[in-house]
Amino acid sequence: MAVNTSAETPMPVGEVSRLIGGWIDRLGSVWVEGQITQLSRRPGAGVVFLTLRDPSYDISVGVTCYRQVFDAVADVVGEGARVVVLAKPEWYAPRGQLSLRAAEIRPVGVGELLARLEQTKKKLAGEGLFAPERKKPLPFLPQLIGLVCGRASAAERDVLENARHRWPAVRFEVRNVPVQGVHAVAQVTQAVKELDEHADVDVIVVARGGGSVEDLLPFSDEQLVRAVAACRTPVVSAIGHEPDTPLLDYVADLRASTPTDAAKKVVPDVGEELERVGQLRARARRCVEAYVEREERGLAQALSRPSIQDPHRMIDGRAEQVDALLARGRRTLGHLLDRADSELTHTHARVVALSPAATLKRGYAVLQKADGHVVRAPGEVAADESLRARVAEGEFSVRVDPEVGG
Repeated sequence: MAVNTSAETPMPVGEVSRLIGGWIDRLGSVWVEGQITQLSRRPGAGVVFLTLRDPSYDISVGVTCYRQVFDAVADVVGEGARVVVLAKPEWYAPRGQLSLRAAEIRPVGVGELLARLEQTKKKLAGEGLFAPERKKPLPFLPQLIGLVCGRASAAERDVLENARHRWPAVRFEVRNVPVQGVHAVAQVTQAVKELDEHADVDVIVVARGGGSVEDLLPFSDEQLVRAVAACRTPVVSAIGHEPDTPLLDYVADLRASTPTDAAKKVVPDVGEELERVGQLRARARRCVEAYVEREERGLAQALSRPSIQDPHRMIDGRAEQVDALLARGRRTLGHLLDRADSELTHTHARVVALSPAATLKRGYAVLQKADGHVVRAPGEVAADESLRARVAEGEFSVRVDPEVGG
């Protein structure tokens, strides 16, 4: 229920604490899961104090229970164990402190943990976080490698020594964090985020040695898996040994069976690369030599051809043909011109013989009337009509004799 307050009518701290206690009392008993981080069993005391922590969200709450409640599971439960507690939330008004009063404590077994991990795995897979198309390729030669591992751990030593043995110039940005326990999830997640934001880090390796299912639980935490899925930098998972498969293996861009295997997959071997370069150079040399030899053979074959050895032979042969065709053409053209000249001479002679001028030279004359009409019959002229007579050497006027005319 909301409470009406203002700066003029504030509520006392005691009243606020009392109201919070009333609201918490109405919550009733709840089942709570967490990891025991602190355990206090004072000799002779009838109450046991412990702290229950949620590793994923870095939240803790105090728990109290009667000794007989805890003694029922004292042989299998200790600090670091995961438990399920049936408890009633309580509010201690004088200190303003929330705690849980446990009525029953149950240890979480390995089978139960594995079943929950399988459920989480199916949920994350359904969201596509494990899809192959999300995997980012690793750089061939990373300049700076981010390493998340335990302080002075065997995993850190294996990665650093094997990577530097393979490529001595490789550099590392190391983040030493707890790799098991209640603080592991939060600090590993923070380290991964820091390295992902580092501009010079080319690849991130999360490494840890082997351990029990409970020891490797932080690397199956949903919060860490989602943080790795959101990374822009490629992430390599090197957790445990070959049979160990935490959820981090599925979301990482590359899974390495061991930290040593991670070093081999992230950094190329300088010796192998030099050998590969030598092989490629030898292969390139063979290819070039084979190409040169093939071209030399082709050149030798081309030079052995008659057209290359005596290039003027073909020209000389064609020159003779050209001379023969030229002479033949000249003869043919001469015959055609001679024939045409003879035909022209004969035609000219016929034209001259049949022309009016030739007729006039033989003594004939052409009579024309005043309008230029040629007189062809006596009936075309009248008596005493003036005509023009045209002869070979010129023309003159004549008049028709009346007695002779028409």
